[in-house]
Amino acid sequence: MDEQKATVAKGFFRAVKRFLRRKDIVISVDRYLLKALSAMALGLFASLLSGLIVKTIGEQLSIDWLIECGTLAQGMMGPAIGVAVAHALNAPPLVLFASVITGAAGNELGGPAGSFIAAVIGAEFGKLVSKETKLDIMVTPVVTFVAGFLAAQFIGPYIDMFMRWLGDTIMWATELRPVLMGIVVATVVGLALTAPISSAALCIMMDLSGLAAGAATAGCCAQMVGFAVMSFPANRWGGLVAQGIGTSMLQVPNIIRHPLILLPPTLAGMVTGPLSITVWQMTNIPVGAGMGTAGFVGQISTIVAMGGSIDVWLSMLLLHILLPAVLTLLFAWPMRRRGWIKNEYMALEL
Repeated sequence: MDEQKATVAKGFFRAVKRFLRRKDIVISVDRYLLKALSAMALGLFASLLSGLIVKTIGEQLSIDWLIECGTLAQGMMGPAIGVAVAHALNAPPLVLFASVITGAAGNELGGPAGSFIAAVIGAEFGKLVSKETKLDIMVTPVVTFVAGFLAAQFIGPYIDMFMRWLGDTIMWATELRPVLMGIVVATVVGLALTAPISSAALCIMMDLSGLAAGAATAGCCAQMVGFAVMSFPANRWGGLVAQGIGTSMLQVPNIIRHPLILLPPTLAGMVTGPLSITVWQMTNIPVGAGMGTAGFVGQISTIVAMGGSIDVWLSMLLLHILLPAVLTLLFAWPMRRRGWIKNEYMALEL
């Protein structure tokens, strides 16, 4: 009898695995924390970040319709996250469209973190029932947004509370131990930016602001500008723009093959992070904390946080661009002489 039960159980689990595989539901760190979180960042770029840029331009030029346009785009963050995450999870059309609702509900009940959780759970449940009934056009979207709404109501707020508590703790520790936390924040957020996860999404979910956000921005700038100038002999101007204004994530395949190339930009961030707090006292807002020089969003949001005075502009020029470039080259120089870093190690296919 026990053997028969074991056989039935094995058959059941095999059937479940086959069903999940057919539905393209893969429960893994790669699927949820890498692909889905990176997609969340794209949703943020398409709404909150782009809206911030347009709104800031409108405020600087006193153009009311640009301000309204940017404000509207920022308000659509939840739906944008929902669609982006569902797309990353290979959701079929009805699930994808219904994820607009789950993203909005998640944002309303649990902020950006709630939106992410609601979008993931809603999309996966929607995929389970997609095209499994003759009433697919009704069943699939209803299951998607109901599952997403329940997740937003019962899980999202707690995830949001935890992320905000984590952000508050980081900001409190930064004021208490500015040098140490400047190093830690700049290093961790900078590495997150270069890694295939979203530093922008993490900072926004943690609601990171103030001096801690300024240190995070410095660390991100060090990664982007550092790799841009360090790899210039191999990638020339195309690589300078792609990494310096785009993303240092382009170097991930090279970092996997030659990990030591990550050291100079990281060391540069460990210097500029505490300098950002102690000397320049740079601040930022959550939207730009994890962006660095990507599309100059980090600098635009710094202006939003600190104003557009000449001192702020000069501080950004020095701390976000010149110092990371010089420090990275200085740290890389002895490593080049020993043969630990070579130009071809950082070549990109552009």
